Amino acid sequence: MSAVQDLVATGPLLAAAVVAAVAGLVSFVSPCVLPVVPGYVSYVAGGPLLDEGVATRRRPVVAGTALFILGFASVFVAYGALFGGLGATLQSSQAVLTRVLGVVVVVMGLVFAGWLPRSQRQMLPRLRPKSGLVGAPLMGVTFGLGWTPCLGPTLATVQTLAFTEASAGRGATLAAVYAAGLGLPFIAVGLGMRRALTATQWARGHTVGIKRAGAVMLITTGLLLATGVWDHLMRGLQSTISGYTTVL
Repeated sequence: MSAVQDLVATGPLLAAAVVAAVAGLVSFVSPCVLPVVPGYVSYVAGGPLLDEGVATRRRPVVAGTALFILGFASVFVAYGALFGGLGATLQSSQAVLTRVLGVVVVVMGLVFAGWLPRSQRQMLPRLRPKSGLVGAPLMGVTFGLGWTPCLGPTLATVQTLAFTEASAGRGATLAAVYAAGLGLPFIAVGLGMRRALTATQWARGHTVGIKRAGAVMLITTGLLLATGVWDHLMRGLQSTISGYTTVL
């Protein structure tokens, strides 16, 4: 119980988790992920989503999609734990490094919006596991590794926040939240099928606006980190939350 209370009373982690979840959603609607969503979900489902035979087998579709998400989530959680542990190791220099990483996040936000010359190459995975439930987790891992350069701006923000938490466990938690933000829409596609595919087509038509909104979030977070305002706000939030007492 005390461990749960400590987690809940950690204002910085709560605020960072919100940013991580939104970053995951922004990643899903990014131009390098959204177009491949139907293909990936069809692959792990064992056939085209619009095929009547596949559409009537909702459980295997959802199960395959969930295993696919667990695959790439394991990659991102490993990244988060690594950066969180690195933050703990370099805690004496964390204030300076956080500001430097904040500047990096600002630059990443500009890159994400297309306001700086960029080259978001997709390192397409060559490994093609067997389609269906058996290959779904491995395909997820392949997606996590192969699309890391494409997810760079949003993933860098989450990794920076993991670094500021100075804990491998908290870094892994933030990465898991990010993976949930990215993965839940995949589940929606698996469940909704035709309706979800229509929604993805709508998102493609509004890519510019979505990218700019996501970029504003990244740039704002980076500025807060670079100027030290993030740390000041999180200390105040932590003090406020820790002042509450539980009823039980």
